[in-house]
Amino acid sequence: MKVLHTADWHLGKRLEQCERTEEHQYFLDWLIEELNSHCIDVLIIAGDIFDTGSPSNASLQQYYNFLWKVKGTCCREVIIIGGNHDSISTLNAPKELLRFFNIHVIGGVPPDINDQIIPIRNAQQEIQLVICAIPFLRDRDVRLSVAGESSLDREARIKQGICAHYNNFREHITTFKQQGIPVIATGHLFAAGSSTSDSEKEIHVGNLGQICGDQFPEEFNYVALGHIHRPQIVNKMNHVRYSGSPIPLSFSETEDHKQVLILEFDQTQNLHIEELIVPSSRRLIRMKGSMDAIKKQIDLLEDQALRFPAWIELQIDTDKFINDLDEQLDQLKKNKPFIERFFPRQIRSRQSQSLNEQQIIASALNELDPKTVFLKRCESELPDADYTDLMHMFNEVLEHMDQKD
Repeated sequence: MKVLHTADWHLGKRLEQCERTEEHQYFLDWLIEELNSHCIDVLIIAGDIFDTGSPSNASLQQYYNFLWKVKGTCCREVIIIGGNHDSISTLNAPKELLRFFNIHVIGGVPPDINDQIIPIRNAQQEIQLVICAIPFLRDRDVRLSVAGESSLDREARIKQGICAHYNNFREHITTFKQQGIPVIATGHLFAAGSSTSDSEKEIHVGNLGQICGDQFPEEFNYVALGHIHRPQIVNKMNHVRYSGSPIPLSFSETEDHKQVLILEFDQTQNLHIEELIVPSSRRLIRMKGSMDAIKKQIDLLEDQALRFPAWIELQIDTDKFINDLDEQLDQLKKNKPFIERFFPRQIRSRQSQSLNEQQIIASALNELDPKTVFLKRCESELPDADYTDLMHMFNEVLEHMDQKD
């Protein structure tokens, strides 16, 4: 039996208001082909299907179109769990209908633990695999509020609650284990030691909710995790893994090799894991340095013949504001159709100052009125521009504040 593990699609995700719909569709179409070519029996999506709890109509359409296409492949069962980005009610709304198509949705923790245990049967109705579909565990799922508890107490209670939730499955899967049936658990959480990127949201404050790989019950033959966007093995435990996101969701993921994981169990429950690389459809590139250095880096870029042109984040070190930056960047794109857009950041370099110099500057600022300070800032940031209208607007704001006082 073959199982494909993926997670963290984040349908509807934008990169600074730029749509990622085309890239997501490219991945979904590719995934449909791979389900057939690798004869996948079970598909697991380990949370964060959508980027927000109120997905757009376009994101919902992508999701339902994909599920409809899955039923035309050899994949017999689909397991979907909710992540911290997903709305439980949005995911669960069609679950009764989807169940008729062997699509099992666990948006949040149900009252009965047995509703999270999904046996997978073959054509002869024999159970070949069991999946404990555990979604993102919210505070209310894993702990009781205790008045006056410290942050350390709260941290310990959350970790204990998460571990207890997983351990509760032990007694329910004993029969299957005795019969030699492999068991897979899912999860959407942060496992201690994982390497994150810029695009993950903190699930719990600080290190709350972190558990180690060896804290999952040993009865689980594999733990399919979501939430961390970099594919990785947890605590060197080969059977506890994050599949990672299928497309780079931020510029911090530009060097990641995106993948899905294919699991195959033999007759003795031995597990073979194949890392299947997801083909890139668009390059996200990050460049840093002075404007001259960045120009040289852009000149060296070559067309990699991907489906969509590249997006490039620029972190430009400069000692003064570059007024015509957009015009310069437009010139750099000429004759390079494989570059679509830049995401520039001008980083002002400031010389280090002694404590005495800082005190003199602070003292001088204290002696200035707000209009003078604003005027000096305009002169510094916009030395060649006409900022008369800007000053008028600033004066109106000051008058409005005086009236409120």
